[in-house]
Amino acid sequence: MVRVKVEIATTLTPAIVDAVARLMPQLSSSSPPPTTADLSDVVASPATDLFIAIVDGGTIVGTATLATFRIPTGMRAWIEDVVVDDAARGAGVGHALTTAMLDRARELGCVTVELTSRPSREAANRLYRRAGFVARDTNVYRYDLRGG
Repeated sequence: MVRVKVEIATTLTPAIVDAVARLMPQLSSSSPPPTTADLSDVVASPATDLFIAIVDGGTIVGTATLATFRIPTGMRAWIEDVVVDDAARGAGVGHALTTAMLDRARELGCVTVELTSRPSREAANRLYRRAGFVARDTNVYRYDLRGG
């Protein structure tokens, strides 16, 4: 296992922009990588934390976003856009990112943390189950405001 350090990006650097541009296509071929302005908004927002996973040598090999929000039933968190570089998979990067996000959610007083993961992402689903996530018996609906 490689040594992985996970940080919350507090400023947007060219290295982060480059890493996200390189990693996002590994997560989704249908969504273009975010622009620098998009990433600046994520880093600046009090409702989102952009996590970066760094291996020895300073290479960013994974990213993830934790969105937090208050609703009447308590403080909640949602994990989104978790991606680990193909070359670093199986080395504990996903586990390190997930653990850091759960720790941050606890720190912020969240009562639950939720995420979705496609069934075809078998390794990711195993990781989430090992971390203590439980599949819920629910329907997930999406309304696309971009046209459908």
